[in-house]
Amino acid sequence: MYTELITLDGHIIDSLTLSKVLDILVAAGVDYEIREFRIGKSHDEPSHAEILVLAPSEESLQRALHEVQQHGALISQDDASLQPAPQDGVFPEGFYSTTNLETFVRAEGTWIPVERIEMDCGIRVTRTESGWRAECVPLHWARKGDLFVVGSAGVRVTPMPRREAESVFHFMGSEVSLEKPKTRIVEAVARAVRETKQKGQKVLFVGGPAIVHTGAAPYLERLIRTGWIDVLFAGNALATHDIERVLYGTSLGVALETGVPETHGHEHHLRAINTIRAAGGIRQAVEKGILKGGIMHACVVAGVHYVLAGSIRDDGPLPDVITDTVQAQDAMREAIRDVGLALMVATTLHSIATGNLLPASVTTFCIDANADTVIKLTDRGSHQAFGIVTDCAFFLKELATQLCGED
Repeated sequence: MYTELITLDGHIIDSLTLSKVLDILVAAGVDYEIREFRIGKSHDEPSHAEILVLAPSEESLQRALHEVQQHGALISQDDASLQPAPQDGVFPEGFYSTTNLETFVRAEGTWIPVERIEMDCGIRVTRTESGWRAECVPLHWARKGDLFVVGSAGVRVTPMPRREAESVFHFMGSEVSLEKPKTRIVEAVARAVRETKQKGQKVLFVGGPAIVHTGAAPYLERLIRTGWIDVLFAGNALATHDIERVLYGTSLGVALETGVPETHGHEHHLRAINTIRAAGGIRQAVEKGILKGGIMHACVVAGVHYVLAGSIRDDGPLPDVITDTVQAQDAMREAIRDVGLALMVATTLHSIATGNLLPASVTTFCIDANADTVIKLTDRGSHQAFGIVTDCAFFLKELATQLCGED
């Protein structure tokens, strides 16, 4: 049998961490023996468990260890094993695949925090004049000879902190459902936004075109103009239909004032793109007085940094859209520095893409009329996400009222 002793410390009982770890071991086809178990005697006192894992093969052992590590299991006090990348853009065999949870690696007996943590990456370790440094890097950042962590030994992951039962966030973090008091939830989101800004951190907004289609764009524009949004992530569609709204009063050719399709209205989005391309870009259109309002105009005027990531579905696209997906990912990685809170509204793919890049320490709210969007985000590993199933127009109107006052 192949064996490894793991330890669990913290609130492992009331957070159900212990039971989750044991379930994972059973599901992985390995056996276990609880060698030591000390239960905290009060609400604040941590518990401690030492568990011997027994597996029929090294492969099954490592697979089980990697799974339980994501719940805070400490595998060993040994230094992390490092192997060089065999070529550019390739990790060494058996590389450690990251989660978005706070992570540390051990080098020469010292635990080193992993910088820029995000899921589905490798950990590159370098020695500098001031000591060892560990950073999370995607595949395309790897260079031949770079040292990467392989295996699970010498890696420590900090699980998500427990949510207190009396907290509204504990209530929001329960099963995704339509049957929750939406006004109270929006109040909690507004409070979290205020607290984030008070800490000097940035607020990220990830939005889809439904914000424009449903008539909610003025609420987002108001939030941007009043300084509550610092970074905007979107695709070609949101920016295009926002500009179409300003230039033609339509979205997808439908008049927003009446809800009636206009004659040749289906051409408006393409004509809007053409106008911006002729001006040289969104900022240039604002500076030339061509674009006089809207979400993108507010971003330019308020100095909000925006990243528009392209798609194979895009018309045009707008000149500001980054059409290379790897470049778009890197631009998003750079933009999320100092972000403390993310609002993801009415966009499935962009929400998942952004969730993949965000560390678990970033408070994340996913708002969509479709519960599947919220579920997909958490299934992809964004465990810090709070799901709110509601119409984006209602949410943005209530949030703007909470943060900006009555219009």
